[in-house]
Amino acid sequence: MNTQPLLSVRNLRAHIGTPRGVVRAVDDVSFDLAGGQSLGIVGESGSGKSVLARAVMGLMPARSGRSGEVTFQGRDLLALTKKEKLEVWGKQIAMIFQDPGRSLNPVIRVERQLTEGMRRHLGVSRSEAHSRALSLLDEVGVPDPERRLTNYPHEMSGGMRQRVMIAIALACEPDLLIADEPTTALDVTIQRQVLDLLRRVQRDRGTSMMLISHDLAVVAGRTDRVSVMYSGRLAEIGSTREVFENPRHRYTHALLGATPTIDHARHAPLRLITGSLPDPTAPPEGCRFQPRCAFALGECSTPGLELTSVGADHDVACLNPVVLQETAISGGTSDGR
Repeated sequence: MNTQPLLSVRNLRAHIGTPRGVVRAVDDVSFDLAGGQSLGIVGESGSGKSVLARAVMGLMPARSGRSGEVTFQGRDLLALTKKEKLEVWGKQIAMIFQDPGRSLNPVIRVERQLTEGMRRHLGVSRSEAHSRALSLLDEVGVPDPERRLTNYPHEMSGGMRQRVMIAIALACEPDLLIADEPTTALDVTIQRQVLDLLRRVQRDRGTSMMLISHDLAVVAGRTDRVSVMYSGRLAEIGSTREVFENPRHRYTHALLGATPTIDHARHAPLRLITGSLPDPTAPPEGCRFQPRCAFALGECSTPGLELTSVGADHDVACLNPVVLQETAISGGTSDGR
């Protein structure tokens, strides 16, 4: 039995040059993703989630760099040439971007955008690509797919455009699907439809998936494991159920406490996380959450803080983690105070 992970990320760092200085958007991140498994990546806007996805894909912007190890099916993605990347993108790893209105080409019909990757990577004929395109649009819930293939993106709603993006990502049957905030700018009803579609397709096809979101509710029930990012680093990682029911990092605990629930008392104020993310060009040493944490210890500012196991498939980078009694008392949603 092959126990090697599909994707293995070790000590990944990604930086971006700006007029204010170098932003360490991803700083020493490590995790594994098994075949057929789904991993949620959550955190506040600006925590480095999208840059992490682009660093894995090799889609970094100008004036940027990355280091570490990103191994996919035993192959070092950081060592690929531009030509080799083109063979991996779409065929083995596909990405669904945040805004389909900006990601789809506005002057090219849907059919060409959907079939181009198939013809390049799979070598199918024009007629076979057309048939596969119809089947894909039907699979992702696009009504009247024959007519939709002749549409330009602007002739479709936001929800339909996002479904087309998902179809394009699935066209070459990749082993890994990276969904970066796939429900941005969609209304709540369409958001749920798109997220449920992604989960169903991922399970039916046995595809591995990285689902990136700032919304904890998005990954709950739709991922097997979840990692919490803060200021470019992983604060906590484990099975989704374990992290949500027994959050151990003070940041994860505070995030859950700031999330409204169905049994939240009417008109009762939500708990707030005071402060804001640190300056990405000059983050604090040690735990980057410690300037906002009421439970910080003196040693929390010591460099070299690493993820430590606190249970089966549950790691946390916190020197003063939430104890299980606190979680039980607060129902896993308090800020622990």
